[in-house]
Amino acid sequence: MANTTHYRTVWLSDIHLGCKDCKAEYLLDFLEQSKIETLFLVGDIIDLWAMSKQFRWPAAHNKLLHKLISLSEKKLDGHQTKVIYLPGNHDEPAQKYDQMSFGDVEIHREYVHTTANGKKLLLLHGDQFDGEVCFGKMQAWIGDKAYELLLFLNRWCNFFRAKKGYPYWSLAGHIKTQIRGANEAISRYRDAAIKRAKAEGMDGIVCGHIHHPEITTVDGITYYNDGDWVENCSALTEDHQGNMNLVYWAQLNPKVVDMPVKFLPKVLGFKRAS
Repeated sequence: MANTTHYRTVWLSDIHLGCKDCKAEYLLDFLEQSKIETLFLVGDIIDLWAMSKQFRWPAAHNKLLHKLISLSEKKLDGHQTKVIYLPGNHDEPAQKYDQMSFGDVEIHREYVHTTANGKKLLLLHGDQFDGEVCFGKMQAWIGDKAYELLLFLNRWCNFFRAKKGYPYWSLAGHIKTQIRGANEAISRYRDAAIKRAKAEGMDGIVCGHIHHPEITTVDGITYYNDGDWVENCSALTEDHQGNMNLVYWAQLNPKVVDMPVKFLPKVLGFKRAS
């Protein structure tokens, strides 16, 4: 495979297959250009919440799901990716299969990974910290509605950027960094994760859940958030020396992904091409 990058480990979370804001095409592109020894799917891979409101399963989502499953199968060249799935809150039904396997895919609620340089990392989705982060039912409801608005703005911003030939840019992620309440929630979440890793005697923790990619070290504990494939198109990677990095695929490999015309509001005057 030309231009293939080899990774010892890759962490992906918050793909949200079945949600209209899932960037399946970008993730497919990343996987096609990567050779991975161990892949951790850190929750919210399929968005059962979104699908319960409106069933939506485009061809790209189906292709991506098959790609993720097929990675664990042994290839003709002998390569086989070890795939470990840690269900989150949007794919919660899979949590009951903790310590079991689906074909060659292992399922764990939490997992401990040792890096190439001997660091022990606690892996989990991150919904375990909701009780420590949540500001109450009313604030949570307002936050959910505000996030839906952010994704709406992000969707249309990038539709028009694509029409002008500009690469994808996370407007939602940019706006979140300007909101005091959002930054406070992110800080609480980070603190809760670091506290848990410290209590477990770990060197660090890897999680997702809040759609905010980040690598931060506090009191000797490194907090890794691998981000998402709704806003940021980010993955956390480990090379064969144990170096950890965030990859922002839409920035490294910009390409135009048009939104289907059927999603354009009639008030804008767009019509489906005949």
